[in-house]
Amino acid sequence: MDGSRRRGDDGTGDGAGAAGAQAGDAPDPRTPWPDQAVPDDPHAAAAGFWATWAELLPHLSTALGEGDTERAENLLVGPVAGVHPGLQFSVDRGSRAIYALVVSSREDPELRPYTDAWWEAAPPDDAIWEFHDSVPPVPDPAGVAVNFAGQRFDLGDVRVVAQVDDAGLVDVAVHHPLLGEVDDFSRTTMTFLPLDVTLGERLAAQRLRRVETAVAEPDNAITLGELRDLVRALAGIPADDGDGGVDDGADSDGSADDDGAAGGYGDGGEASR
Repeated sequence: MDGSRRRGDDGTGDGAGAAGAQAGDAPDPRTPWPDQAVPDDPHAAAAGFWATWAELLPHLSTALGEGDTERAENLLVGPVAGVHPGLQFSVDRGSRAIYALVVSSREDPELRPYTDAWWEAAPPDDAIWEFHDSVPPVPDPAGVAVNFAGQRFDLGDVRVVAQVDDAGLVDVAVHHPLLGEVDDFSRTTMTFLPLDVTLGERLAAQRLRRVETAVAEPDNAITLGELRDLVRALAGIPADDGDGGVDDGADSDGSADDDGAAGGYGDGGEASR
């Protein structure tokens, strides 16, 4: 979820719009939301977030206790945008705690100072909440299924061709049997998502260069688990490091619904067929 402001967040709704129309001063629906200010001081912005977090915790607990993740995330839209309007976030299941709050810069260098400050100011993880400043890897990508675009993508069926260059960066072509049955947007999303799930957002950004989609299963392909072993070895990360050698941990595996856009890595950030 983006940290940007969404329609209706200021408490105005259809009733306010109708009243405005009766008064003859209804806004043009094509008028975009004004750009949100970017804080000058990432540390001050992070401190503001965590002060608000403490106030929101009872309301978040109520929403999540009722199984309403969307309501919980809506409570955080404004506070995350207050750190930086370009950040993305999600409330997920945790690996060490019940819930995980992930605030991500998508490895944009202009946003990293804000996620770094947010992470540095975060309270210690506890039994209820853990915090991540990038999308973490799951323990076992082969056990993950993603319900997306009307299809169930079992990531155990993903196969990857990986080529390593002299600098230790990796070009990959990603195949899943269902990639030929979905539209271009969904195909691109499901090309990049397995890589984030397997490597974690940060390691993927550091080590993957060109990413392509392979609609037909290529020769000499490997599993996502084998790709993780390869990339971690190139990065000098121990094979049993569950956190992928970065500052954030791993989410639980399982079935998930995802409707986010795909990310990009290195100088090959667009998937192609």
